[in-house]
Amino acid sequence: MITPPFYPIIYVRGYAGSQGEVEDTVATPYMGFNLGSTKTRQLHTGKVYPHVFESPLIRLMKDHGYHDAYRDGQIKPEGPIQPNSIWIFRYYDITSKEMGLGERKEIEFHAKRLGEFIAHVRNAVLKPGEDKSKFRVYLVAHSMGGLVCRCYLQNPKIPALPGSDKMKDKDIAKQNMIRKGVDKLFTYATPHGGIEFRKGFGWVEGLRDFLDINNSGNFGEKKMKKFLGLKSGEKNLNTLNGKYPPERVFSLIGTDSRDYGAAGGMSRRSVGSLSDGLVQIENASVLGSPRAFIHRSHSGHYGIVNSEAGYQNLRRFLFGKIRAHVEMDIDKINLPPDLNKKIKSGEVKDKDINASFYVETVFSMRGVPIELSRRTIDEESAIRRSYNIFKKKTTKLFTAFLLHSAQKNKSKPLLGYSLRIQIRVPEYVVKGWVSSDDFEGGMLFSDKLNLEIEYNKSYMKNKEDFKNVLEAKSISFGWDREGPNQAKSPLGIIKTTEGLVAEIPFGQDTVQGIMGRIRITLSPWNKL
Repeated sequence: MITPPFYPIIYVRGYAGSQGEVEDTVATPYMGFNLGSTKTRQLHTGKVYPHVFESPLIRLMKDHGYHDAYRDGQIKPEGPIQPNSIWIFRYYDITSKEMGLGERKEIEFHAKRLGEFIAHVRNAVLKPGEDKSKFRVYLVAHSMGGLVCRCYLQNPKIPALPGSDKMKDKDIAKQNMIRKGVDKLFTYATPHGGIEFRKGFGWVEGLRDFLDINNSGNFGEKKMKKFLGLKSGEKNLNTLNGKYPPERVFSLIGTDSRDYGAAGGMSRRSVGSLSDGLVQIENASVLGSPRAFIHRSHSGHYGIVNSEAGYQNLRRFLFGKIRAHVEMDIDKINLPPDLNKKIKSGEVKDKDINASFYVETVFSMRGVPIELSRRTIDEESAIRRSYNIFKKKTTKLFTAFLLHSAQKNKSKPLLGYSLRIQIRVPEYVVKGWVSSDDFEGGMLFSDKLNLEIEYNKSYMKNKEDFKNVLEAKSISFGWDREGPNQAKSPLGIIKTTEGLVAEIPFGQDTVQGIMGRIRITLSPWNKL
């Protein structure tokens, strides 16, 4: 019997470029989901210190009781298989010259096969007579695997297998029923917005799409619109087009471009910084999906899949009880004195001011030496906002999912987190004039916010009592300037239709100061 939220997990690996990579891929049972790491970059010194991350596969087994689905040397056992199982969608087997036909197939072909594989998993884990409509499954994908999943989820007219130009109505109805069983999709470093080459390397992109080398045209705009079922006039490649709820997709984004060494560094040089070495940061998320940023590369020893931070985001998204959406609103920005004089004299208007504000955020959890989300200037991943947008529009920081079973101190129903925030002093430019009152590298604001969230312990024991998960419970906070790692001040909570909302003011109304609010919206997750 399926016990929520521990549904079957299907892993869909990323792109294998050469035939040799294909053969290496199909020669392993788990296609990379079993690869761990013993190296973590020491960010401030550049030195490496050992940290053993066993792999997502093993950690899911150790932490949450999962097991693999292979039985007696069989890749797709017919069952019965326990629901809390991990499956590998081996879509590259057909491309292998040793195990398949040695033919490259289109993403639509793999997406159709994914639907059939999900149906196979459903039949293998459900007991005879069990209601098929209650079947649920998680899709976890790396890189191009996320596009295969999106093609299946959002393109309702995936072509049938060879011999048919289109799916029959009964096939579409069958796939729609199976598609509803996909409870969540977690993507590591997927090029949801395509892969673009920086200025000077456009010829690589054009050659890629014209020749469709190794099927890599899958990452170009024209082909992506086709297999994602988007209209030619659609501007956003990363939209789910209303076919699947974006809040059920998590986009994990890598920000380490220098440690990606594929093709001798060619892809890293052609894609440039502001990427994971292959996928640009701005292209690595689904429109409207929760997301987090970690300083890991697309793959390799410092890869995003074989990382502790990646796993902690994965397990919280799949099994967490509380969703925390964190945003920032700016109430007031005090301009430099020399610019302020020009404003008061009427020489300069507010709309004429040009400036880029860089916001750095590092979100961590108590007792675990990793960061759930990290965006900094030094790692070329900080949030950038123009002067007028920063003042007028809410800035989304990140979305986290809180998992009570992962807390270190089991004696108290408290979840401890911290959020380091830094806002750099911008360079103010007005019609060619540059403010001279600033020091390079100065901070408008810099502090660490500490949070303790008390959850309803009775809910954690009684899964049916979902509406009381956060009822009558408190949030306390504190800034490091008041005492390191302290969170003793109670925080007012407002109940809204979106959940429980808490606002924390920050900043000072000083010369060239800034004032604003951190807004945290807590809502129940994994609703039964």
